[in-house]
Amino acid sequence: MRKAERAAFIMAKLEELYPETPIPLDHTNKYTLLVAVLLSAQCTDKRVNLVTPRLFQMASDPLTMLDFEVAAIREVIKPCGLSERKAQNIWDLSKILVDKHHQQVPESFEALEALPGVGHKTASVVMSQGFGHPAFPVDTHIQRLANRWKLTKSKSVGKTEKDLKAAFPREAWNKLHLQIIFFGREYCPARGHNPEQCPICMVVQ
Repeated sequence: MRKAERAAFIMAKLEELYPETPIPLDHTNKYTLLVAVLLSAQCTDKRVNLVTPRLFQMASDPLTMLDFEVAAIREVIKPCGLSERKAQNIWDLSKILVDKHHQQVPESFEALEALPGVGHKTASVVMSQGFGHPAFPVDTHIQRLANRWKLTKSKSVGKTEKDLKAAFPREAWNKLHLQIIFFGREYCPARGHNPEQCPICMVVQ
């Protein structure tokens, strides 16, 4: 099966399995989405969603977040791990949003990636899920599946992103990003994976 055929099959199967793609991280606005994505680094979405209701009750906008000490933010987000650095980043990026962006989350990769704790993957999620711009954030699930499905030979997140963008139509990127994550969790785990029982691997491997 050629790469184009694999990509077409994968896209059709994912659409069949996941016609709806709710955003996994609970949020109420672009700011809370940004904070939730930042918290999700090396942490499950499920755990982030358990922590953020209390955090966003404290503050759901950058100006209000600045009313709290970094230590108070850290106390709330401890279950997410790396709490000291994440709390400082949340406070620092909130200050930048207030001082430089009229309290608004900026709508560009360049401005997002200039914020503390916001790398390309986090910026891609916000641009995709927050603003609706075509993006293909690559996390560990997507990296693993892209290799398994022979859509890339690279272990580099940047190269994998380029390969996936080349394999699939631009208008499908935002939905596919979520569909692949859902599929990876349900059918294609890192450990204990059985290709013969996986709806995609049994065909494309």
